Amino acid sequence: MTIAFITHYDCTLHRVATHHPEVPERLAAIDDRMLASGLSMLLRHYDAPLVTRDQLLRVHAEDYIDWVEASAPGADGMVCLDDGDTVMTEHTLQAARRAAGAVVLAVDLVMGGEAKSAFCSVRPPGHHAERARAMGFCIFNNIAVGAAHALERHGLERVAVVDFDVHHGNGTEEIFRNEPRVIFCSTFQHPFYPFTGTEVDTDHIVGVPLARGTTGTEFREAVAEHWLPALEAFRPQLMMISAGFDAHREEDMADFMLIEDDYAWVTRKLREIALRHGEGRVVSCLEGGYALSSLGRSACVHVDALIGP
Repeated sequence: MTIAFITHYDCTLHRVATHHPEVPERLAAIDDRMLASGLSMLLRHYDAPLVTRDQLLRVHAEDYIDWVEASAPGADGMVCLDDGDTVMTEHTLQAARRAAGAVVLAVDLVMGGEAKSAFCSVRPPGHHAERARAMGFCIFNNIAVGAAHALERHGLERVAVVDFDVHHGNGTEEIFRNEPRVIFCSTFQHPFYPFTGTEVDTDHIVGVPLARGTTGTEFREAVAEHWLPALEAFRPQLMMISAGFDAHREEDMADFMLIEDDYAWVTRKLREIALRHGEGRVVSCLEGGYALSSLGRSACVHVDALIGP
């Protein structure tokens, strides 16, 4: 089975500030683990293209895109796009365009039959970016851009977006809140940044807030009780994953206790649903994960589970 691995050197050039957790070394940690495990030889490697303006306009407001582009600083400049630490420096805009473009390419590859699954090892992450708002290190909502592309370019009627990052994917939820062709399933620590995710619960928004200290057993029970029945009923033609690995017990930015086996388990469960309803098509995109060792290990078992037996 062909698995596409999509990344780009431009994504390593986005560097914000000293002590910021969203560092270029995150991608190197994944690359190193893939090489050490031997998985890299099983993957087909692709360079991420630049997202087009039309592709961004499917999920982001035009004046927001204009504002982001106008805000991009030159050499040695730094601009904060929110009241937190969503920062742009000289190469950030190019990296963000590559990150969103990677998911578009991934969708095209799996829908065209060139790959059964794809993993986008890109940054900056995307799931906090709303239609007209940057936040949480996120500028463009990469997974949402890809899902909208699947709907509009490939004519799909049912796309699943599943998010197991420790932080709620508020941007993805906001973008697809009124789009019944997309089911959005998420687990997240609550109360915790961005302090959202408990306001909406519909047939196609399945948010599962979990308490600090959540273990792998509790996570699996929540997935089995809430996600899996909803996904089976929805019968997604394409499974898309916001793969955040910051719920790992080695992370110091959150308070979950997941381990690599939990990520492998949930990936297998999602792949099984994709095999039943979507010809096995899965597109996954990196979100969080900041402890470099556990990030590399977790991403590796995730990709291995995408390959399957």
